[in-house]
Amino acid sequence: MTMKPIINRRTLLGTGAAAAAMTLATPQIVRANTFPERNIDVYVPTSEGGGADRNFRAFSSVWKEKLGVDFEPGFYPGASGRVGYEIYMGRAEPDCYNLIFGNMGPEVLNWAMQEPGFDVDDYFYFGQVDKDPCCLFVGAESPLQTMDDIVAAAKTRRLNVGTSRMAHPASIGLLALGEQLGIDFNLIPLQGGKGTVAGAVTGEVDFSVLTSGSVIAAGESVKTLLVFGNNVVGDRLSNAPSINDAYGMDLPEMLSARAFGIHKKAADDFPDRFEFLTTTFRETFDDPRLMEAYIASKGTPEYLSYAGVEECAAFKQSMLELGARYKTLLSGA
Repeated sequence: MTMKPIINRRTLLGTGAAAAAMTLATPQIVRANTFPERNIDVYVPTSEGGGADRNFRAFSSVWKEKLGVDFEPGFYPGASGRVGYEIYMGRAEPDCYNLIFGNMGPEVLNWAMQEPGFDVDDYFYFGQVDKDPCCLFVGAESPLQTMDDIVAAAKTRRLNVGTSRMAHPASIGLLALGEQLGIDFNLIPLQGGKGTVAGAVTGEVDFSVLTSGSVIAAGESVKTLLVFGNNVVGDRLSNAPSINDAYGMDLPEMLSARAFGIHKKAADDFPDRFEFLTTTFRETFDDPRLMEAYIASKGTPEYLSYAGVEECAAFKQSMLELGARYKTLLSGA
């Protein structure tokens, strides 16, 4: 005969006590099931109102609906992004409620130029939002209208080349090109994208290298001659070829690639939370509202590009290796 359990005040109290004990014994499981219970803090190592900020707000406007909470950004510009990372790694709790949103290319090159106050393996990027390939361009009125013109001129004198900052993927692309061709270029940091475009347009430098989004925005005042990655926008970059196709090279794409990062300890200690972050991040790319928000933020549609943990790790490693390789030539960073 099957005995039915007797439900009374004593058994109810016993059941409640057992559940409470299980909660105390497995706090991470319970917390993971309700994650997130509050807003997510995001550390942005650049100024408010810049490209990273616009990109972040476009993506998070859709992602927050998948998570069920909002994002609260904090901006920490300084030292080419170094300040923001130092604050994030030194102060932010590794609990999956604190993320960093950075530009993997130039910011990782920081660590190759000068080691940070933390282990570079103690954080990683898990979600790339976009990738903007770097390129080589001249002013529309420049006497150097082709790569052949540049190579010929470089054999007679050392050409001055504008870059937004020395430790930048665009600078790496140029140095790799010079190495391939046996040409020595003189890199000149022109303090940001606008200054780098202006340098080429006014003739302050012979030509410039920069992320292509800024070059596209410059319109007909410039002409792109070479892309340090894949030209997926065609005539908006003057139908310029990739460096690998043009010169038989095998250079990784030199990118401005914005991505969300996280403490390694947070992902290790709270795997369920981290899985929820990565799952909803991926789902955001399948939402048509993301493209609408990205275009509204003046993003180039073709550059909206998902990449996960493995792809981001490979790019981070390539930046560290190339930065170390060209460190002496980038020592002005």
